[in-house]
Amino acid sequence: MGAQRYRAIVAYDGTAYCGFQIQAHGETIQGELERALQSATQEPVRVAGAGRTDAGVHAHGQVISFETRWRHGVAELERALNALLPDDIVVRDLALADARFHARYSARWRTYRYWVYYAPAGQPLLQRYAWGLGWRPDLAAMRRAAEHLLGAHDFAAFGQAPGGGHTVREVRRAVWRRRARPPWAGAGVELWEYEIAANGFLRGMVRRVVGTLLLVGSGELSVEGFAAVLASRDPARSGAPAPARGLTLWGVEYGDGRQGAGPEGTTTLPPGQ
Repeated sequence: MGAQRYRAIVAYDGTAYCGFQIQAHGETIQGELERALQSATQEPVRVAGAGRTDAGVHAHGQVISFETRWRHGVAELERALNALLPDDIVVRDLALADARFHARYSARWRTYRYWVYYAPAGQPLLQRYAWGLGWRPDLAAMRRAAEHLLGAHDFAAFGQAPGGGHTVREVRRAVWRRRARPPWAGAGVELWEYEIAANGFLRGMVRRVVGTLLLVGSGELSVEGFAAVLASRDPARSGAPAPARGLTLWGVEYGDGRQGAGPEGTTTLPPGQ
């Protein structure tokens, strides 16, 4: 029996990992997945991921693809993988895929979400998945600034292209939302969510965009100033990148009508998914 191609959704807490992609030193999500697959199938298996999340970044709807000569059922393989993986990585919706499907190269759109919060006191649970601010941002101003990201632009001011490639990307959604306070967060907590969907992202792009939008939210940068940063293509003019812990790869969309994440839910943070 020849090898068959599979696709799956992977959710993970990226706190303890050096990113998705295998590296010479440090634990990675790809490394854990490949170790679990080799243990389950008794053959080396190479995993491709839709998004190369950085160290400390989480995922709700990462998509992977791989090939294996596994001779048992799909459900059995999914159970085996989840039994072998650490508790902070979960595989779901494993399925056979078309031989031409590739988690990264077949993707049409990727969606990231970033959470920030204001709290009058420390939030040991919330701070694992969101960036705590000591002030309340101007949500209306950040929304106006985010509108400048829509469409195709050169995003060189906010990131680098792998291998020195072109830096033009198309953004179809860039929106700030106020979210309900999680029930386990303390009194006085306010939570905001930034969602951005694009056909691709530069390295570090989302975190730099968020960091610069929050300069608008603090009043340090005007909405027009944000537009000027984007047009400048100069990374020295953008804000510092927001911390990795607030960022989650939320989902991936493909041309076959399938997505890399479940339907919209009402929960606000990865632990509730």
